[in-house]
Amino acid sequence: MPTYLPPFDIADDALAKQWRQWQPKDFAPNGGNGKNGKNGKHADKDNGALHLKDYDPGAKPFSCGDKALDKARVEELALELDALQDLLYADRRYKLLVVLQGMDTAGKDGTVRGVFGRMSALGVHAVGWKAPTELERAHDYLWRIHRQVPGAGELTVFNRSHYEDVLVPVVNGWITPEQQRQRYAHINDFERLLAETGTVVMKFMLHISKDEQRQRLQERLDDPTKHWKFDMGDIQVREQWDAYQRAYEAFLPATHTPWAPWTIVPADSKTHRNLMIASVLRGVLQRLELRYPPGDPALEKFTVK
Repeated sequence: MPTYLPPFDIADDALAKQWRQWQPKDFAPNGGNGKNGKNGKHADKDNGALHLKDYDPGAKPFSCGDKALDKARVEELALELDALQDLLYADRRYKLLVVLQGMDTAGKDGTVRGVFGRMSALGVHAVGWKAPTELERAHDYLWRIHRQVPGAGELTVFNRSHYEDVLVPVVNGWITPEQQRQRYAHINDFERLLAETGTVVMKFMLHISKDEQRQRLQERLDDPTKHWKFDMGDIQVREQWDAYQRAYEAFLPATHTPWAPWTIVPADSKTHRNLMIASVLRGVLQRLELRYPPGDPALEKFTVK
């Protein structure tokens, strides 16, 4: 019997059904029993392959149709998540790891601000991953990741993640297909270890269109206050767009497991991106049935003088 939280077992049936539509259609072969093989709306004929072109980055499935109302709802959800994070910190039975993965300008920083910005810094940590240091390269590629996962009662957000190790090396041909498959297995086992020891793992792929990325990169160039965000390396990666899309299409279904499911988030709309992620996170946190620890009975009759 698994000790991790089933990914779709949340109280809100409507939300669960809506959420499934934006997940890979099946769990990885080494990640579950396959009973959820019809979760997603894209039931491909080619043996479970995932095609990102079938997921519209401009879609707004969680929107009410009014941008102003959606923004107000994001703010409401951010406040609710702050209260739930306070409960998580007090309860301390669980930890929450949120993985944000996506192409440049997909909105990882914006998600951290918009969804998690209301939370107390006491129990929330954001970790931005860059190229490994010399010390980190001297260890296995998951060593630096394991050091940053959340402790009891903590919520940690990964801005990029260990999935960079099945993106950049794959696109640039630095590892073989066999090593690529081996890393998928490593990651699945690593995330299962986390899940079975109390960490709820939520993974969001921020799915942005190539045209929207072009506009956002140009905005950085047009605004002097955003020049610091621009790197010529972003242009090189953009030129490899198709190769990166294929790399995502490979690892998303291979690492979509019952203990660490992926959600593909349409990210051309910044407001909708935040709305969708906040809605799913609230549903999962509510499912944990968090509670404050019991107080000292002696305090019931104690009066401060």
